Amino acid sequence: MSAGIAKIVWCLGCVAWFVIRYPHARRARKTRVVGGARGAREWALLSISLSGLGVLPFVYVASGAPKFAGYEFQPVLGVAGTFVFAAALWLFYRTHHDLGRAWSVTLEIRERHALVTHGVYARVRHPMYSAFFLWAIAQALLLPNLVAGLAGLVGFGVLFAGRVGREEEMMLETFGDEYRAYMARTYRLVPGVY
Repeated sequence: MSAGIAKIVWCLGCVAWFVIRYPHARRARKTRVVGGARGAREWALLSISLSGLGVLPFVYVASGAPKFAGYEFQPVLGVAGTFVFAAALWLFYRTHHDLGRAWSVTLEIRERHALVTHGVYARVRHPMYSAFFLWAIAQALLLPNLVAGLAGLVGFGVLFAGRVGREEEMMLETFGDEYRAYMARTYRLVPGVY
C-alpha cells in the first residue's frame, strides 16, 4: 500500500459514510421532534468534530498541508487503517439500521421514540460514537500527518466529552428506570471495557 492509496481509502470511506447516512437523514426529517438539546453548544461540538474528521484531513489529502507535520508513510499502518475504517463503516451502518426512525444528527427525541436495546445496542449504549472513534483511529493510521491524522481523535473526542453526559441525562429524563436498567447491563463504547 502507498500513501496515495491510503488517501484514496480515506476518501472512499468518507463517501461510504455519506451513502450510509443520507437515507436516514432524509427519513429523520419526516419524523417530528418532540424534545432535545439543540442549540449553539450542540452545533459548536458538531463543527469541531467535522473539522477533525473532515475538513483538516481533506485539506491534507488535497494539498499535503500542513507539510511540517508530515512523516514517512508506513504501509502496514495503511493496511491496518483500511481494516479499521471498514469496521467503523460496518458499525456505522448497523447503528443506523438498528436505530431506524429514532436516529438524529443532534440530541433529539422523536415522536413515538422508543428506547433501542437490540442489535449492536444490546451491548453498547453508544455504538455510533464507537464507530466514529474507529474512524478517527483509521484516519490516524491512514494519513501520515500529525495534524490531519490525529485531528479526528481530537475533534471527535471533544464532541464525545461534551455530549455523552447530556445525552444520557436526556435519555434518563425520557425513559427513566428503563434507561437506568439498560445502563446497568451495557457499556458506553466498548463491550466489557467502558
